[in-house]
Amino acid sequence: MVKKTTYNFRKNISVIIQARLTSKRLPGKSLMKIKDMTLIELLIKRLKKSKYLKNIIFAIPDNKENYKLKNYLIAKDYKVFSGDEHDVLNRYYRAAKKFNLKYIVRITADCPLIDPKILDEVIELFFIKKSDYSSNICPPSFPDGLDVEIFSFKTLKKIWRLSKNLSDREHVTQFLRNNPHKFKISNLLNNENFSNLKISVDNKSDLNLVREIVKLQKNIYFGWRKIFKHKKMKITRLNGQKLWDKAKKIIPGGNMLLSKREDRFLPGKWPNYFKKAKGCYVWDIDGRKLLDMSLMGIGTSILGYANKKIDLEVSKKIKDGNMSTLNCTEEVKLAEELIKLHPWARMAKFTRSGGEANAVAIRIARASTGKEGVAVCGYHGWHD
Repeated sequence: MVKKTTYNFRKNISVIIQARLTSKRLPGKSLMKIKDMTLIELLIKRLKKSKYLKNIIFAIPDNKENYKLKNYLIAKDYKVFSGDEHDVLNRYYRAAKKFNLKYIVRITADCPLIDPKILDEVIELFFIKKSDYSSNICPPSFPDGLDVEIFSFKTLKKIWRLSKNLSDREHVTQFLRNNPHKFKISNLLNNENFSNLKISVDNKSDLNLVREIVKLQKNIYFGWRKIFKHKKMKITRLNGQKLWDKAKKIIPGGNMLLSKREDRFLPGKWPNYFKKAKGCYVWDIDGRKLLDMSLMGIGTSILGYANKKIDLEVSKKIKDGNMSTLNCTEEVKLAEELIKLHPWARMAKFTRSGGEANAVAIRIARASTGKEGVAVCGYHGWHD
């Protein structure tokens, strides 16, 4: 945590709030009511408690579905920039350029309970460390819904210029976080990790939770810790979708396997994470029992998950020890079986993964033929 001191940052620090009415999980959420104010009004009132923010600007999609939001913001005398709905990075860059911003704080409208004290600490960290980018999400340690990022216009312009793929353009700072060697990054960490808790608004139950939180407080300017101290308050943990959104911020692509990415199946609604698996069924972390008619462990679980006979043999080997300075007899038995199944082969050699097997095959082929070219079809691991 940053030392509790008020710094005299006479800087052009502005916040650009990313907002829209076209959320798939909760359409129109930005203008939904919490007590007697909209979600956006609650967010702005809390942001105005910051010691350092100079301007509040909204960056919204430029389409007819968001005209109502634009008219609402203009009527409230807020600064608004309308841009591409999907290329959010370009929307941010154009907004910052239009209003001649020097330092930009990034906040999303689904975080109405943003804590101005955390916001100010991230700003202080940014200038004290002389960073290109500071946040409290790399890695996260605060509840989801208190996310704060700050960067200079110079950094934003660099991200805007270097980001090429659609995912990086949609998530604004994703390219920066995936390429830390190109930027000076600092992160605000909480003493205790609360990142598995969620107070952002993505669906109806989230909205009801925020309404309940505000209702239980004396006023709307409460600190985030008071939320969790209230005896009646039960904060939800991250569901599968939010955990996936979080994963994409700290793991390139969201996971280790292309074949397990939700983008290949049902983006925004895929279960993503399992709690347990048995036979042909998996239970996701949201408690749903699902019949797995998909990849069955990427094709490796042909006898079903948690097969009793296999589990029993594995347990025996674990008790006996499954590795040693000496060789295992099973290696010879497996080689014999493979040669029987493939009479064209006289010998068998084992590798630790499919990627390594392909790397070995390519090296043998190059050494044998003296040629360098390799014809590739599909995915064959991370080797060169």
